Amino acid sequence: MSRPLTKQELHNLAMNIVGKDLQAKGYEFIAINSKLKKHPQYVCVDKNNIRYFVLVKAIGISDNPITYDVIWMETFKNHAQKNNAKIIFAGVGLGAVNNKSKPPTLNEEYLLQYDGLQFIDVQLN
Repeated sequence: MSRPLTKQELHNLAMNIVGKDLQAKGYEFIAINSKLKKHPQYVCVDKNNIRYFVLVKAIGISDNPITYDVIWMETFKNHAQKNNAKIIFAGVGLGAVNNKSKPPTLNEEYLLQYDGLQFIDVQLN
């Protein structure tokens, strides 16, 4: 019998989805951090050697767009500015095929909600 994915496994799955998207768009990875609640998950550069901090958020499937905590993001923008980096947010919704409100199960197909990479303006409000 299959079991639901743990929070760490859901996070890793979301990171794999975002990582493949970044690679397909030509980003080169400098550092990867897959621990839950550690940010950024990816530090990468584009073809112009511009540094990006990539934040990956894994949640359940939603009828709404996946968003980030605006107040927390203001703090993170400060960190990005100090490191001369830009920010990319990638929200990934994951759900079980037979019930989207439940997490996917190990080694089974899953539902995916992914709107791609969202570039965040690092200028502080």
